[in-house]
Amino acid sequence: MSAMPRVITAAAFLCALATGAQAEPLRIPVLVPITGFLALEGTSQKNGAELALRGSGVDFDVDDTATSPEIAVNAFERALTSGRNREDVVAVVAPMLGTQMLALVPLADEFAVPMVTVSGTARITELGSPNVFRFFPGDVVVKAAHARFAVEELGAKRPAVIFQTTAYGQSGRAELDRNLTALGHPAVIAEGLDVSVKDMLPVLSKVRDSGADALLLHLHSGPTALVVRQARAMGLNIPIIAGSAMHQPETAALLEPSELAGVCAESGASPISETNPDMLAFADAYRAAFDREPDAFALGQYDGVRMLLAAIRSGAKSSADVREYLSTQRYQGLAMTYASDGKGNMAHSAVILCYAGDSRVPAIVKRYENLTGVL
Repeated sequence: MSAMPRVITAAAFLCALATGAQAEPLRIPVLVPITGFLALEGTSQKNGAELALRGSGVDFDVDDTATSPEIAVNAFERALTSGRNREDVVAVVAPMLGTQMLALVPLADEFAVPMVTVSGTARITELGSPNVFRFFPGDVVVKAAHARFAVEELGAKRPAVIFQTTAYGQSGRAELDRNLTALGHPAVIAEGLDVSVKDMLPVLSKVRDSGADALLLHLHSGPTALVVRQARAMGLNIPIIAGSAMHQPETAALLEPSELAGVCAESGASPISETNPDMLAFADAYRAAFDREPDAFALGQYDGVRMLLAAIRSGAKSSADVREYLSTQRYQGLAMTYASDGKGNMAHSAVILCYAGDSRVPAIVKRYENLTGVL
């Protein structure tokens, strides 16, 4: 059975549940960054959640959290105290920006409401909260794949690292440092970039002068594209292995196919690279709904919300019921099998994809399954 018929069946069930057993439909507020420097990634997150929720019988509203922790906190409080019955909120789709997630964890615990997110920042599941559920492989997973591919598959012996100075960037840098050191090839240079920086020549000159034989990036979408373009323009032709922002079709669209030659990226998935029927059905539905290509952030959030809907189908009627389901059950999503490691990390596999230089559609060249050993 394809993915889309399953969605329709679930929607019919949930509509019946909402009208027959609930005076008011259950609610899942969607709080995501759709403006600011994370707009591309946040819009993908929003779209994935919305595609899963459309026609489900579960009520939802989208609120833009931009890139400020304060805006995210205000949006969360509005969603939980906006004059409607708070008990109707069984979960929240929470923003992928790490600084916002860190600000929301105490609120989620105060209101005892589970949050599902695709944030990669490692620390959000290290705070001891029972209410954080991450459906994108965190930095502990994808940075292990990132470093292993560079060293084991590409033969890098003198890797350089450029990372964002955000919480997301610092988290990824720490995991890359740990993994590269364990592999016996620590970074010869590691440079941080503010998201506002547009001229990458100074940092790329440092990379060139260091004698690095591979460049590992852990940056947001816009800075990733700028580094790749300017590296190629200055003749820095060492392999580039980027973070998950590079896998996004919108990021690749900022570059010419020839500029992408020799560029690879880690990700949780690459929907546009897969050919199985369920993934093709998801991609077709996504294109029809949003007139854009799906990425791993959209797919991870789609899978996360679909697990929430599976909890409701199983009889969950409260946030406590949903939290129990997410904490104890396995769920076969489109991207992978999800199960909590006891901290709310649900995704345990990663892929490496590479561009050939003649297309903006990458090929998946390596899969790293169950890197945490949870499944």
